[in-house]
Amino acid sequence: MTERGYRIGRAMTARAGRTYYLAAGLLPADRRRGVYALYGFARMADDIVDRSPQAPAAQVAALDALAAGLTAALDGESLPDPSLTADQWALLRSLAATVERFGIDPATFGAFLRSMRMDVPGTAEFRSRYRSFAELHDYTYGSAAVIGLQMLPILGVPPGGSGGVSYDDVAGGAALLGEAFQLTNFLRDVAEDLDRDRIYLPADHLAAFGVDEEVLRADVHRGRPGPALRAALRHLIAINRDQYRRTAPAIAALPGRTRPAIAAAARSYADILTEIERSDYDVLSRRAVVPKRRRVVHAARALLPAG
Repeated sequence: MTERGYRIGRAMTARAGRTYYLAAGLLPADRRRGVYALYGFARMADDIVDRSPQAPAAQVAALDALAAGLTAALDGESLPDPSLTADQWALLRSLAATVERFGIDPATFGAFLRSMRMDVPGTAEFRSRYRSFAELHDYTYGSAAVIGLQMLPILGVPPGGSGGVSYDDVAGGAALLGEAFQLTNFLRDVAEDLDRDRIYLPADHLAAFGVDEEVLRADVHRGRPGPALRAALRHLIAINRDQYRRTAPAIAALPGRTRPAIAAAARSYADILTEIERSDYDVLSRRAVVPKRRRVVHAARALLPAG
């Protein structure tokens, strides 16, 4: 069943996480499978929240079942909830094997599921608007930063640090890279998120350029960003690029056998920002996508020796 779970995770990554799938291909096989298990679990939870037609109460129940299932899998117990499908249970078993194999902190999965509940109306954690980056960090820590932390043991970073950089500094860079990926998603998915009645871009940064919810909805209804929203996006892209820049020392410190995968993913994801700029910041009528040929180039360059 564990092997089946890895295959399911691989298929989910190939289908929905093309950048991650290409980058994972640069990892040694055993570590690559760990990425598939992590991505598959995150996608499974995200799909419950974002793509399920269920009512919020049913979404919460489904998230609770996942949490209970992961606990059971980690403890070596049998399927705890009949609402879990055979595919879900297989993926949870492969995730538990990954956690044990690489020594991933199980508490990070609780933080991740808390952020998923923040997207579900009616929960104690629910929030659909963020006044500042400080408030947004409360969400992105669980939704993105902890995934960077989960990746560190898979990437072979020892407790003492790597490449002359302390573990805490590498971990800080890994968490920041996860949040950079997340902000890139928020920038390109403005219309999709608003359709779900969510605004992840910080209100204070939007307001500095004259964008409030009324302006944002008017632009979405028109199908193209106005001057104010374009200016706000330009500003937020600069912040996002600075996040990627600040992750460079941590990426450079990763072990040589795993560094190319993360370097390729970071370059490909940051390139989404270039696509947004090339469209004159049109994140409302099209989804910025980096062509596969450029993602392959990023992967190839990541394999070149540094220097």
